[in-house]
Amino acid sequence: MAGQLASLESRATLRRASILGLCALLALPALLHAADGSPAIPSIGSVAHGGTSSVHPPEHTPGTPTDAELEASGATIGRIFIDNQNIFDLEDPDDDAGLFRLANRLHIKTRSSIIRKQLLFKSGELYDRRKIDETERILRNDEYFYDAWIRVVRYYDNKVDLRVTTRDVWTLSPSFNFSRSGGTNSTGLQLEETNLLGRGIDLRLLHTSTIDRSGTQVGVSDQHAFGSWTSYSLNYGEFSDGYLHELTIQQPFYALDTHWAAGVYGLNDLQTDSLWDRGQIVDQFKDLHQGAQIYGGWSAGLQNGWVRRWSVGFAYDEHRFSPVSTWIGLAAVPEDRRFMYPWVQFDLIQDDFQRLYDHDQIARTEDFYLGTSASVRVGYAGTAFGSSSNALIFQSNASTGFGGTGKSTLLLYWDFSGRVANGDLQNGLMDATIRYYVEQSNNWLFFTTLQGTKGWRLDVDNQILLGGDNGLRGYPLRYQDGTARALFTVEQRYFTNWYPFRLFRVGGAIFFDAGRVWGSAPLATPNFGTLKDAGFGLRLGNARTGFGNVIHCDVAFPFNGDPSIKRVQFLVQTEARF
Repeated sequence: MAGQLASLESRATLRRASILGLCALLALPALLHAADGSPAIPSIGSVAHGGTSSVHPPEHTPGTPTDAELEASGATIGRIFIDNQNIFDLEDPDDDAGLFRLANRLHIKTRSSIIRKQLLFKSGELYDRRKIDETERILRNDEYFYDAWIRVVRYYDNKVDLRVTTRDVWTLSPSFNFSRSGGTNSTGLQLEETNLLGRGIDLRLLHTSTIDRSGTQVGVSDQHAFGSWTSYSLNYGEFSDGYLHELTIQQPFYALDTHWAAGVYGLNDLQTDSLWDRGQIVDQFKDLHQGAQIYGGWSAGLQNGWVRRWSVGFAYDEHRFSPVSTWIGLAAVPEDRRFMYPWVQFDLIQDDFQRLYDHDQIARTEDFYLGTSASVRVGYAGTAFGSSSNALIFQSNASTGFGGTGKSTLLLYWDFSGRVANGDLQNGLMDATIRYYVEQSNNWLFFTTLQGTKGWRLDVDNQILLGGDNGLRGYPLRYQDGTARALFTVEQRYFTNWYPFRLFRVGGAIFFDAGRVWGSAPLATPNFGTLKDAGFGLRLGNARTGFGNVIHCDVAFPFNGDPSIKRVQFLVQTEARF
């Protein structure tokens, strides 16, 4: 969403989710349990969505008016009950096991006050189903909840009582992490608690080793600091090739009807940039990236189903490059860049979301955005501000979706960024993605996606790569280099009813990938043309922890390319999607 600190992207290593999150069950006794203190919560029935989906109460509570009738009559909200459920439902005989009872006792449930902070409504206000639906989406976006839903539980005197139901997941994870893609392993040791003492605070300490770097990182973040929507994030890392210092403090546009936002951001990041071709590092150089930003934004809120937002800010973005001791000079070390500029941004957002099940997740409620949105940011970096050159810097993106109540869903994404200097487009980068889903039954889903990327006069440190780490699963990571890229994927997905150990939801996929690069990138070897692979894989939906949504275990077979490529590729990684 617009209004976030988006212009200076941190290149810190992304946190890999834990595959073994529940190994922490015996690691730490409960120090504190929050008392809910809520009145007795009325009970309503439940119904399952689909073959493997979560169990929810019906959309409409029997014996109460419909949403349209409540809104038309001017009904107000009475009492709000917070029903935060523990990891395991001990009233379910399948969950009532010794290990699961122990997990519930050790787990510190999310405090009711943390849930109440995120509600977009309060007692005494008019009943508004739109605000309730948006609140559900906000709660489901929290890592420490498996799911969330809000229902009317009582109607009287033109008032309604609401029950806000959430289900916690296990959030303490001392673990060993492993992933494999493109023939390369990444490992890590981490200790992370994403819901410290039930307060929604994320505290993490990890040591990682990847193809790019190894090192130790500590971080802390809170999306509801000081009992408000103010958020902060602090990251500190020491790595084999440098360091990372990063700080964000902001009050974002947290909801569609939010009227203002503001924030500050700072970054000091030293790392070694590698230039890749054919899955091998061909040259390297040091990159010291320093940046800062301050911004403010305002909006009239949601009007007739649309949101319009304006933001202004000032950004500082600098890269200083130097050769490493192993630099062999195949490519010139990039010229230093420093841009200091004011900017203005406009965002347009349509309120249109659809709840789906068993698409990109297994047995979870998924909030698909089907509306039309667009964002444009423009800034001018001049030497008068201390920039290394005069340039018009821009970022833009747009998206839309189609689906509604039908069995198919089409999502379209587009973004374009770069700078204009001396009449030329420099470091221009355009991306477009099409994602298409067809629900064949409760268990079967057809999925296909087409992704394209085009670059113009890219900076030397900005490569367009294609390989095993970005969708071409049968090939080494960062295998082909070019100035344009396309990737086509077809998957037949299957969602089973298997629920092993009451910890994982299981699915599977058969897939085909085809991709290629174009253009004459500085270090690219002769182009292999269209590369193709096929394979199959197992998917494990992480049902009880907040560390990773879907674990992928894939076997892929490349059809062509370099003869030295292994004819079978094994991939194990945790992804946000199926």
